[in-house]
Amino acid sequence: MLRTEFLGILGFEIQPQQTLHFDANFQRTDMTAYVTPNFATCDLCDAHKNDSSGRFRVLPPVFRQYGAKAKFCGPVVTVKCFEDNSLVKAAVDSAGGGRVLVVDGGGSLRHALLGGNLAAAAARNGWAGVVIDGCVRDVVELAELAVGICALAAMPLPTEKRNQGQADVPVQIQGVRVLPGDWLYADADGIVLGSVALA
Repeated sequence: MLRTEFLGILGFEIQPQQTLHFDANFQRTDMTAYVTPNFATCDLCDAHKNDSSGRFRVLPPVFRQYGAKAKFCGPVVTVKCFEDNSLVKAAVDSAGGGRVLVVDGGGSLRHALLGGNLAAAAARNGWAGVVIDGCVRDVVELAELAVGICALAAMPLPTEKRNQGQADVPVQIQGVRVLPGDWLYADADGIVLGSVALA
């Protein structure tokens, strides 16, 4: 176990009373905790504002924060679905390993793709965050969970589970291309993406 002060010197933030475990090769051995690099999306935009390659992207300012972690980042895993959260459930029920689940819900405001139970599974299984181009519900429960959650709006109506959708495919989130393996960074100012780690 490393001391919090030492991690701070290295430029990392950890949650209070969070315990991190490493093996002899300095590899993480705990599955549910993860370290958040010390970044700011404004600084990342300042550094990459002249990028014309498409490797740096900014999501439109239409997302609201719902989880207890307002700042999160990680490599992207994608799900594409429409008013059916079967694949969202499958993803958050698996080990997250500090990754970010990006859900292309087609911007639907008619059903919630994530609620309290699935968000608790995401937090329990070590997902850094979930970004949904769609809705969530159980917002009081979401606000207490140590996971980042961004979505368009709250909607109490759940989805049907028809086992439809696609996983690990390129998606379009509010017109912005997102690929599996991209790096996503979210904080109070917004959400940005890079084709490689930016911080």
